[in-house]
Amino acid sequence: MTSKERMLAAFRNQVPDTTPVAPDISNMIPCRLTGRPFWDVYLHQNPPLWRAYLDAVRYYQMDGWVTYGYIGLKTHGDQRRWSIDLVSRTEARIVVRTTCSTPDGDLWSEMTYYRADPPTQTRKWIKSFEEDFPKLRHFFPRMVGYDPEPLWEMMRETGDLGVVGAGPVVPGMQNLFDWFDGGLEAVVYAYVDHYDKLREFVHWQEHQAAVVTDMVLDAKPDFLMLGASGLWTMQSPSIFRDLSLPTLKMATKKAKQAGIPSFLHSCGRQRDQVKVLVEETDLDVVNPLEPPPMGDCDLAEIKRLYGHRIALMGNLHTTDVMLRGTPELVAAESLRAIEAAGVNGGFVLSTGDQCGRDTPDDNIRAMVRAAREYGPPPRC
Repeated sequence: MTSKERMLAAFRNQVPDTTPVAPDISNMIPCRLTGRPFWDVYLHQNPPLWRAYLDAVRYYQMDGWVTYGYIGLKTHGDQRRWSIDLVSRTEARIVVRTTCSTPDGDLWSEMTYYRADPPTQTRKWIKSFEEDFPKLRHFFPRMVGYDPEPLWEMMRETGDLGVVGAGPVVPGMQNLFDWFDGGLEAVVYAYVDHYDKLREFVHWQEHQAAVVTDMVLDAKPDFLMLGASGLWTMQSPSIFRDLSLPTLKMATKKAKQAGIPSFLHSCGRQRDQVKVLVEETDLDVVNPLEPPPMGDCDLAEIKRLYGHRIALMGNLHTTDVMLRGTPELVAAESLRAIEAAGVNGGFVLSTGDQCGRDTPDDNIRAMVRAAREYGPPPRC
């Protein structure tokens, strides 16, 4: 099988020729391998992150898992005007302010780009929820079409190296965190003190997610990507059901009808979340199933309980094993994961969320080598 065929077989809970191996190196490691300041990649798109990632896939000879796919959205009646200004620049960082002018007033945010780390949104759009609420509606103009070329370009460049996904934003506190100055604390206050307004804001997101899902599926990516880091960790189960589950149900149902695998990335705690996903959505693949203390997942337990219904991807410890461990430890943990979750296929050997910037190349290669040398997935 090619890497693309191998990944798709696992995503469909089938048995590939060998267990796919796709350590999560979605950001820091591809940037490090370019030898450039990280802001060249993130700010100047030189090269774009997805191209840097594909170079890393070739470098490690792993199976590719491209999560950056997107389509160009065409809107009608968008009244926003944008400006970007340099706030400051030092040897260590660049701060850029983006201002969005709307008929109801301006909103602005700031992004800090670092020389040797991924960027951080250091100031966010919403400073006062009640005052800024009328301006927020303008972030959700009517969508009337799409340009598939950005996605198709990635798929052409990826070829048989792996799979390419695209998808909508999943609402929830893990997403609202990126809108509110003050972070999660400010989101919680808004949820309690201004629930009706916050729920209306999420309703706009839900509507946009439904339209984007239809357009993405029409463009036919290899899989529908639902990125929601901290989905279960940053909100209670009841808030998850209120803000996030409706979109997950909608998107996974549409993907199933289209015959395209749906994939959820939700780092942090997931043990109880997986039960909900299996019983109440049509999700096909879940990752990264992090072990303690970052998460709460036992890979063998998750496979035993839910492997008949959903494909799994994970879960080597990113610090104790991948960053600080030896190649011998990485190989041993890789074999443990394959034997725990690879039985009868439906498993991609990966890491518990993203590998740190300084993860040794030898450790990543040891992980890839362990999967290749193990041979076909175990059967029972």
